Amino acid sequence: MNINQSSAMLERVERRSTPRGDIQLQKRGANYEIISNGTFLMATYNGASERLLVQAALAACDKPAQVLIGGLGVGFSLAAALKEEQVEQVTVVEIEEAIISWNRTYLAEFNNQAMEDSRTVIIHADLIDWLSEGDHRYDAICLDIDNGPDWKVYEANQALYDQVGLKMLKDKLTPGGVLSFWSASSAPDFASLLKDFFPSVQELSVEQQRGEPDYIYLAKNG
Repeated sequence: MNINQSSAMLERVERRSTPRGDIQLQKRGANYEIISNGTFLMATYNGASERLLVQAALAACDKPAQVLIGGLGVGFSLAAALKEEQVEQVTVVEIEEAIISWNRTYLAEFNNQAMEDSRTVIIHADLIDWLSEGDHRYDAICLDIDNGPDWKVYEANQALYDQVGLKMLKDKLTPGGVLSFWSASSAPDFASLLKDFFPSVQELSVEQQRGEPDYIYLAKNG
């Protein structure tokens, strides 16, 4: 957040109660922010790392036709995936119905109306439950449902970052497919765990205007 954004007037647009607590959409100047239980999740004024989460994964794929995104956010990752001509379908799994609704309305102008693209499939579900029930495989799986493996929005999401979760995610990838994670901080222990499952693991640092950099973790399936 730059100085102009931090000093801009804050307006609460909508707040909803969910089984996981409260989630809020607020407007700061011309931009929007999403807050969950008092924790900042994402905003429309800085999406470089959210876009890179997908761009880097697709660039590393052998053939990025089928893409799965965990966490809709403000739609930046979805929009980035749809820019790739080889992408045939982007499935987005989002647990919060409010975020899906906001992406169709308030946030649509920021994500290039990505929800209306014919290649977009939106699933309102818990990602872990949905992954455990389905048998589809993907060329890229891009996860941005937490602030990182060491800073989870919901503790239940830990199941995505342990050995069982990584084995499940690996099994959902096609040969040569790529798994990517977004993180608000460096996670060396998690990177080490990824190397137990994937022959190629990369950490990308994305500098921010203020504060610490964001990080992207890429793991390519053998």
